[in-house]
Amino acid sequence: MELKGIHHLTAVSADAPGNVRFYTNTLGMRLVKKTVNQDDVSAYHLFYADGKATPGSDITFFDWPAPRERRGTHSIVRTGLRVAGEQSLEWWADRLSAEGMTHSGIGTEDGRAVLSFEDPEGQRLALVDDGGAGTANPWAESPVPAEHQIRGLGPITMSVPDAAPTELVVTRVLKMRPARRYETADGEVHVYEMGDGGPAAELHVLVQPGLQPARPGAGGVHHVAFRSADADYDGWADRLRELRIPTSGKVDRFYFRSLYFREPNGILFEIATDGPGFATDEPMETLGKTLALPPFLEPRRKEIEAGLKPL
Repeated sequence: MELKGIHHLTAVSADAPGNVRFYTNTLGMRLVKKTVNQDDVSAYHLFYADGKATPGSDITFFDWPAPRERRGTHSIVRTGLRVAGEQSLEWWADRLSAEGMTHSGIGTEDGRAVLSFEDPEGQRLALVDDGGAGTANPWAESPVPAEHQIRGLGPITMSVPDAAPTELVVTRVLKMRPARRYETADGEVHVYEMGDGGPAAELHVLVQPGLQPARPGAGGVHHVAFRSADADYDGWADRLRELRIPTSGKVDRFYFRSLYFREPNGILFEIATDGPGFATDEPMETLGKTLALPPFLEPRRKEIEAGLKPL
């Protein structure tokens, strides 16, 4: 029983229409599920992914009218978006510049070519050259050419004041493997890998002692989810319970099953299954076109739709 990699990352937006425009038009990702936060149905939950809504390719957003995040430690501080090759990074540098967006220029970090930038709300992102490893599922309707499209997530970088408590949990509880360390201008980064490793299956822990804790808000990250095989889900629930780690208990999100808990530095982790997937209630060809609700919320559709702003 082991985690396979990054499943998804969920962040916060205070501008749902602008969020849709940026992630679909500028970044060329596919809106694969337009639904609501199941714990707060006044808010959209928007999922962007590759052409086939593959687990590990989704960045998702809760639409909350929150002020901007105050940056700091005890938080996820950057989301990697994988592309294939340095030529793609050059294409993206030109595209972002043409859109009037500031970016870092192409640099090297942890031995990989990287291009860092922020979305219009300050969400910190980085395009990372994954060398073209693994399968790509481009979206035919994307404004981005297939060879340059975002292939998936990873690595994910989180900031903590002390890596030791986090390492204890990610290695001994979640069975991630310590891979290496590297230095950045912001501090030392500890890399942990899952499954087959590589950028789609890495958690990077940046050590920043003395930094103030982040205050959640728009432009910040809510949680990161790691991929579990469907058959291992009950085993992970049992493992966390046996280790007396407080969790949400089993949560059926209809599109996947989840377990939530906080690691020792307060960052929310989720273990999520690959299945059953986003085509459970919509044809793959028309994902994200209309508001999708899980069966237990369907009786409240009129009420829920009335409380949502148009996108």
